[in-house]
Amino acid sequence: MHAQDMLPRDTPVRLIDQTGLSHEDDHYALPSPERLRDGYRQLVRGRRLNDQANALVRQGKLAVYPSSHGQEAAEVAAAMALAEGDWLFPTYRDTVSVITRGVDPFEAFVLLRGDWHSGYDPREHNVAPQSTPLATQLLHAVGFAHAARLRGEDTVVLAMCGDGATSEGDFHEALNFAAVFALPVVFFVQNNGYAISVPLSRQTVAPSIAHKGIGYGMPGRRVDGNDLAALLAVLDEAVGSARDGGGPTLVEAVTYRIQSHTNADDASRYRTDAEVAPWLQRDPLARVRTWLRSEGMLADADETSLQSEAEQLAAELRTAINDEAVPHPEDLFRFVYATPTPQLDEQSRMLAAELAADQAATEPEVAR
Repeated sequence: MHAQDMLPRDTPVRLIDQTGLSHEDDHYALPSPERLRDGYRQLVRGRRLNDQANALVRQGKLAVYPSSHGQEAAEVAAAMALAEGDWLFPTYRDTVSVITRGVDPFEAFVLLRGDWHSGYDPREHNVAPQSTPLATQLLHAVGFAHAARLRGEDTVVLAMCGDGATSEGDFHEALNFAAVFALPVVFFVQNNGYAISVPLSRQTVAPSIAHKGIGYGMPGRRVDGNDLAALLAVLDEAVGSARDGGGPTLVEAVTYRIQSHTNADDASRYRTDAEVAPWLQRDPLARVRTWLRSEGMLADADETSLQSEAEQLAAELRTAINDEAVPHPEDLFRFVYATPTPQLDEQSRMLAAELAADQAATEPEVAR
């Protein structure tokens, strides 16, 4: 690939603008109406789950929630661009993407409730555990792709991260390794403007995050992160290239974090309402809804059905979250290794003996 072809466009790829009008592009085709309608369904579900999760935090049912409200198009597109045998490596903010991939909503929220493990079986839907440390999952994704290549598997890995993760050394190491070995990885950066309170301008002075790709010998692509159509088109191309042996691609989705970093953050301390306001007009749901209606692909009855489905999903999540789990002490050892070590077996037996002794001591003495 020529060096010039690795550089992103001066403006992000956009196929449907914030008013709902579609625009022709010389390179990227508009996804089919059927696919966009399916994507809109996932957007409606994702938005409702985002709102439900925020309510559960206020009720004390979730320990923390990093909302992707306003970023749902990027979340949904990441999952939709992958084939069944591909793998998704998400971050803590990518719960909507995890659910779109097929993971049960309750299982996806278990980690955020503070329970053990990731909450779901990664192998069931090919979704790695959500990563809280910044950028560590990118190295895992690259290693997974390398192993799949060595096994001769037709697997593409999509690794998600935020703009803050691009300031971590793991980000650069992952990109360099993937490029050198031409691994089938798509690095998908949701640039939402802030790493908690640190704006992008304090992380890099590069023209864009996507421009960093050329430094590693991979193409960089920049896309409107609130345009589901453009996201699908760009990610489809990147995934297809990786599958065909074209190596990795760095994709930057330009979006915005509408709400605070988490419920523990106060965004008003570092940004103004005037800054947020324009992004409210770029809502990813509104633009797809407007386009679908203009194409006759979404009627009032369809909208009602989708909203009802989303409400049912939220109700099921509330019920499951409110059903408090009773942890079993042996779980401390059961899920550390697939095959427990002798030390873990010994500790497990010691704990079992102590619990049995405690139970015997508290049981009433049987009259003789």
